[in-house]
Amino acid sequence: MELNIEQSIADNGYKANYKNKTDGLKLLEAIPDKTVKTAFFDPQYRGVLDKLSYGNEGETRGKARSDLTQMDEDTIIKFIKEIDRVLLPSGHLFLWVDKFHLCQGVLPWLIDTDLNLVDMIVWDKGRIGMGYRTRRKSEYLIVLQKKPVKAKGYWNIHNIPDVWMEKVVKTHPHSKPIELQKQLILATTSEGDWVLDPASGGYSVFSACEGLNRNFIGGDIEYGED
Repeated sequence: MELNIEQSIADNGYKANYKNKTDGLKLLEAIPDKTVKTAFFDPQYRGVLDKLSYGNEGETRGKARSDLTQMDEDTIIKFIKEIDRVLLPSGHLFLWVDKFHLCQGVLPWLIDTDLNLVDMIVWDKGRIGMGYRTRRKSEYLIVLQKKPVKAKGYWNIHNIPDVWMEKVVKTHPHSKPIELQKQLILATTSEGDWVLDPASGGYSVFSACEGLNRNFIGGDIEYGED
C-alpha cells in the first residue's frame, strides 16, 4: 500500500514527506483511491472578511491573509470530493472553518461524498482578533469520518477536549496549532500511515507528522519547494 502511494505520486513529479509547491487538486489527482488514513484541509476563503465587508486588501492588518490565492466554493467542494476519494474507509478529515461558514453550515459541501460530520473542536487561540461586535478568539475544526462511521478502533485517544487552548507563533497567515494536530494524528493513525494536507500553507501538519513516524503527503500553491 505504501509503495503504491509513493510510487504514484513520484510518477507525477511529487515527493512524500516534502513541501511540494503545487496546486493541491493536481496533487490529489496523483494519489490512488482509498490509501490515506487521515487528512487535514484548511481552505483559503474570505467568508468572514467578505461578510463584514472589511475590504482591507492593501492595508497592514489582514494584508497577508487577503494576498493569498482565494478558493471559491466550487473549488472547496472539488477538494473535499477528492479527499473523500483518497481516504480509506472510516478515515478522518479535519476541516478548518471560520465563524461565518460554521453558522452558514458546510453540509452542502459533503453532498455526493461518503463523509459524515461526527464531532467539532473549538481552537481557542489565546489572542483577540477582529470583529465589529464580538472580537474573534477562536477557530473551528469540523471532524468528518468516511463511511462506515466507527469510533472503536479508529479513534485511539480519549482525552482530547473539544475546546483546545494553544497559542502559536505565527509563521503563516493560516498558522495552526501543531500540538492539537499531533494529538489528532495520534488519535486516528498508526505509525507508517499516510496523512494528507493538500493546502498546506505553513506546513504545520508536516511538522506534526515528522516526530510521529507518519508519512506526509502535501503541498501548497504558494508555499513549498519546487
